[in-house]
Amino acid sequence: MTEATTDGTTDSNDVRIERDGAIATVTIDRPNALNALSPAVLTSLAEAFESLAAEGPAVRGVLLVGEGGRAFVAGADIRELAGFTPEAGEATALLGHRLAALIEALPAPVIACVDGFALGGGLELALACDFIYATDASGFGQPEVKLGLIPGFGGTVRLPRAVGLARAKELIYTGRRIGIDEAVDIGLVVRRFPDRESLLAGARETLDLVATNAAPAVGLAKRVLVAATGTPTEAASALEVEGFRDAFRTDDMHEGVAAFLEKREPSFTGK
Repeated sequence: MTEATTDGTTDSNDVRIERDGAIATVTIDRPNALNALSPAVLTSLAEAFESLAAEGPAVRGVLLVGEGGRAFVAGADIRELAGFTPEAGEATALLGHRLAALIEALPAPVIACVDGFALGGGLELALACDFIYATDASGFGQPEVKLGLIPGFGGTVRLPRAVGLARAKELIYTGRRIGIDEAVDIGLVVRRFPDRESLLAGARETLDLVATNAAPAVGLAKRVLVAATGTPTEAASALEVEGFRDAFRTDDMHEGVAAFLEKREPSFTGK
């Protein structure tokens, strides 16, 4: 939750949604504040993902980006944090966790497109997405301890899942930043790109590929993957069996199997 300072002002224009067919782009547009996550911005982001969820299978994928090129999100808004009481800190953390839960609950995949810094709350926001794509100019870190804080938007939960417990401890305890090479090496970043243009094109290409598949199946797979991560094998297996069962309730499952047997391309409806 770190690294950015602002004059404390924000408005609904700080977050915008753009649509290109079935693909949505959610942009955090506070470049002068390095896209800092104030409580107002967290609320606006939550509202954005709630509106996308309400569209159902009409949304097949989401790109989450930060405006400006210097930062995806450089962290929480430090000027606001400076005046927080413990109760205000708790309320802000709950906003961050609510946003992360909405991203994970969205049936469509969400790609964090990182171009620049993803620090503190910015990295936590990226970790809530299905995976992270990043440019060569990107940097990552959880430097909260340098401010006497700890990650508050899910970093202690999701970072170990992404890179392993020992690496997550090392990054959180030291607060050090890592570059794109190390981020790829430890599995934090799935794909790297030379610049922002190729990053967005590559992410869009991935979502276009996802969109050729059955939307209910993708949503069920995401539901199981999110819920099963970190749970004991027996419980995780039960979640998979439940998801597999639910797939048989969908029209797209029957269409996909019929198309395979008839040696034709399926015509999925999202039902």
